Amino acid sequence: MKVAVLGAQGRMGSVVCKAIEASDDLELIAQLDVHNNISELSDLQVDVIVDFTTPDVVMEHISYALQTSTHIVVGTSGFTSEKLHSIEIEAQRKPEVGVLIVPNFSLGAILLAKLAKKAAPYFESVEIIELHHERKLDAPSQTARFTAEEIATSREGKVNPDATRGSKEARGLEVAGIPIHSIRLPGLFAHEEIIFGNAGEILTLRHDSTDRLAYMPGVLSAIREIPHHPGFHVGLDSILDL
Repeated sequence: MKVAVLGAQGRMGSVVCKAIEASDDLELIAQLDVHNNISELSDLQVDVIVDFTTPDVVMEHISYALQTSTHIVVGTSGFTSEKLHSIEIEAQRKPEVGVLIVPNFSLGAILLAKLAKKAAPYFESVEIIELHHERKLDAPSQTARFTAEEIATSREGKVNPDATRGSKEARGLEVAGIPIHSIRLPGLFAHEEIIFGNAGEILTLRHDSTDRLAYMPGVLSAIREIPHHPGFHVGLDSILDL
């Protein structure tokens, strides 16, 4: 399978390139970065595009993939629900193309969201703390947003009790009714903590990634699987049995 990586010189893209080159069944035929134009792929027979770029160019790259009938796996963050909806509408015009938006490639992080969704109906309150390095561009993280939305689907409209009056900035940004608190510090990598509360008890679920190598099994699985899953998908669990 022939693969092109966009954002190939970035922190994540460079590790992805090495993982593809080390695999037995994938061939890295293009490595593009900010000094390249995606049109440079037009003369190559690319099976899957992998995008780890920035929010300001990723939409253009997804459109290119759809126009050229090339499957695409997107690890770029910063998607709003409106952007995801517009991609879904565009993807419907090319139903044979696989478009996969992945908030987090860590299998542990995906399982954390699954466990949190299962626990959510049994607790009165829930809040999320996500901690990342100081170079991360978006806040809250795409992973935390996805986790909040997953939890909300099993809370049946439940609202956290909160007696805070006046300004609520210190209470975090609410996503699907769930407060998310973002911390950005040197020395951190990628961490997520979900705290559930009932009268007299607390349940804390936490996942820690300490190296980008943690994402590589998920990235390689996404590349291998997306040609077999045409259409628009969000989350690695949408094409893997997790």
